[in-house]
Amino acid sequence: MSTAAATPRQGIRPGEVLADLLPASRVRDIALVLGGAALTGLAAQISLPVPGSPVPVTGQTFAALLVGTALGAGRGFLSLALYALVGMAGMPWFADGGSGTAAPSLGYILGMMFASAAVGALARRGADRSFLRTAGTMLLGEAIIYAVGLPYLAAATGMSLSATLAAGFTPFLIGDALKAALAMGVLPTAWKFLDR
Repeated sequence: MSTAAATPRQGIRPGEVLADLLPASRVRDIALVLGGAALTGLAAQISLPVPGSPVPVTGQTFAALLVGTALGAGRGFLSLALYALVGMAGMPWFADGGSGTAAPSLGYILGMMFASAAVGALARRGADRSFLRTAGTMLLGEAIIYAVGLPYLAAATGMSLSATLAAGFTPFLIGDALKAALAMGVLPTAWKFLDR
């Protein structure tokens, strides 16, 4: 039996996420957390209104899941927590330059913190290294975001369950599938490139 086939390539070890390939230091981790929050804030500015819904389609969900997957559970959660806290404190980097705590879509942002941690934990187990596993990981992350975002939306607006689903879930399914497909291409391709 060949030992080359049984051992991982030098430099990439099981249990690593993409960020672990950078030289380890506290400065690296701080920069990654700040960069993840900033990337999410920038992606939130890619925003399209949805008729009849207080929740726009944004790039922030994709960024949050990408940050979690690339940075791992701890740094991903910290990035999204920083993004949420700074935005709630008044930094205009929620969707459409919004900030504060009054937005009915704030629950989705809070859900992104937990989703980022979950996809980061799965990425550490290799869930971002193949197309199908990446798709499953992203869909689980999306489900976590909805699990927090939808009840918050209903409570903030007083909508019924059917109205909440119509305004905060159904219009986003196609976009979520596209985001998962994009992640399916980006993450496994990055690993294959780095494994060469």
